[in-house]
Amino acid sequence: MTSYEIVEGEPPELLGRNLNSASHLLASATAFFFLAFVFAYFYLRSLNNAGQWLPKHVTPSQGFGAVVMALTLISALVLRLALLDRRRERRSEWRVKGVAALVAGVASVVVQVVEWTSLGFGPADGGYASVFFGWTAFQLLFTVGALFWVENVLATSLRYRNTMSAPPGHASGDPDRDAHDIADPLALVLPGLEAASFYWSFVAALGVLAWIVLYLL
Repeated sequence: MTSYEIVEGEPPELLGRNLNSASHLLASATAFFFLAFVFAYFYLRSLNNAGQWLPKHVTPSQGFGAVVMALTLISALVLRLALLDRRRERRSEWRVKGVAALVAGVASVVVQVVEWTSLGFGPADGGYASVFFGWTAFQLLFTVGALFWVENVLATSLRYRNTMSAPPGHASGDPDRDAHDIADPLALVLPGLEAASFYWSFVAALGVLAWIVLYLL
């Protein structure tokens, strides 16, 4: 067995605050990232070089766009409801809602991919097409990242649903460790869910913005 001389035993309250701060910082960085697509859309639209901003054949499906946006919103909303259940110690209820939120989010990813395969244009077909593919591709990437975070919190809760404490070493990812780096690591499920829900709601809001700009304007 590996010998460890120092075991931090950090209070979960500290890491909970760190997770909250991290989710807000990540949301801020994400907002600045997508600001580039908003600028590109309106800048290229105003230039409309050679009248090629939006050729007639470049028409994304309103139906697919609405379904992707709706599934994303539903997923974020259901996860917020799951968070309320977790705060009220309704552990089984929040897990059910968490799974439902995850399924809806994954469905939005699938529908987005299906839309790409059914489009009659490519990223080189004008300024709008370039912005459309770039924006939706990165929206999908950030969606997958947010859902992966949600899945990790949900999987942790499900794995230890029948115990009040994780076995030594599990919280550090080292099975040979005989103590926790974090005192009561399972206490981080709630702040982890709060942080993941906040960020997923933010990404969903960006999805609504994408729908308005790319499909309605």
